[in-house]
Amino acid sequence: MKTDRLRGGLSIPVLTILDEGGRLLDSDQRRLLRYLVQSGFGADILFVLGTTGEWNRIPMEQRERLIAVALDERRAINEHLRCLGRPPIEVWVGVTGRTRAETRAGLERALELGADAGVIAPLSIEDIGDVVTFFHREVTPLFERRGRALPLLLYDNAEIAVHPTIPHIHTRDVKRLSRLPYICGIKVTASRRVFGHYTKAARHFNERGAFGIYVGEAMLIFDLFRPTRGLLGKLREYWTLYLLHHALPIGVVAGPANVFPREWQKAWRVCAAGDEPLMSRYRSLLGAFERLCTFRENGRPVLKLIAGMKHVLYREGIIASDHVAPGTPALTEEQKAILVEGYARLKAQIRAQTDPLWHSRREAAEGIAPLIPSANDREVERTTR
Repeated sequence: MKTDRLRGGLSIPVLTILDEGGRLLDSDQRRLLRYLVQSGFGADILFVLGTTGEWNRIPMEQRERLIAVALDERRAINEHLRCLGRPPIEVWVGVTGRTRAETRAGLERALELGADAGVIAPLSIEDIGDVVTFFHREVTPLFERRGRALPLLLYDNAEIAVHPTIPHIHTRDVKRLSRLPYICGIKVTASRRVFGHYTKAARHFNERGAFGIYVGEAMLIFDLFRPTRGLLGKLREYWTLYLLHHALPIGVVAGPANVFPREWQKAWRVCAAGDEPLMSRYRSLLGAFERLCTFRENGRPVLKLIAGMKHVLYREGIIASDHVAPGTPALTEEQKAILVEGYARLKAQIRAQTDPLWHSRREAAEGIAPLIPSANDREVERTTR
């Protein structure tokens, strides 16, 4: 079992598109899902109800509705990709609830509707108790009663942990959980050192099957895959592999890919291939977007990434609402104007410095994005590379 049932590559934690009252906008959500896939040149995996999807700020009934919409749209997307001769995408579902009971309900819904995988952030469950016991006593019996299991990934993100004193899943618990046949990997939003603890845990039970690690701190891939050069490069590579226990990630979970799906897919590919010049170029260009979404308030920097991505997609005409859920930091009108101006400059820089095939296309939201650049696009590519 394990990761042979899951995709590697680019996983996009999908924004949840809401109206002013906090209700899911089905048609806009479907448009966004198609935009992120980019006719096979964007996401390999659509991850709904992650932190970027504001799972912990929308009610249970809206979460269940989103699961149904995403999995229904997956069928149409994969039929479109099949006609184009492109590989199918997977839909992963965040099933974490505020309580164990909510989490079980999310699991059952994802299993019932045929999700490709579920993602659980155990430290975000308020009444979790012992993490390993929860899986042994509540998740395993649920799958046994159903007669089948849903492949699961653990999700580690200190920002959404219930107890600040326990920001990360204990390595010993990851070791024990990796024994379970349905636990297929972990998505880690943390430093390289913390990331390394999990690769160590994953390798501990490598004989039982692969256990995939997905980078949640997306910009980290430019360090993890950086090629060696000279003595200092060799030392750097040795130190990186020492920290990661000689295991590299099989995928990246990139929130800003909601705006730049093709660009992040290309960034993942050039990192995996060790193409150093392009790695440097994409690192500089893609790293700029989070800075555009960071504003000074009361003398300190505040990142408003979710609101920023929604507003950019709204201005691009991909979605018709840029409302955020209650509790998510919203943009002021002045901040919106600053963001739009900076985004226009960044988009122009990306298009001037990269291959047109890997420029995200608004028409993909209608499912009609061309696969091959036009003759004019190819001329631009020839003169800019």
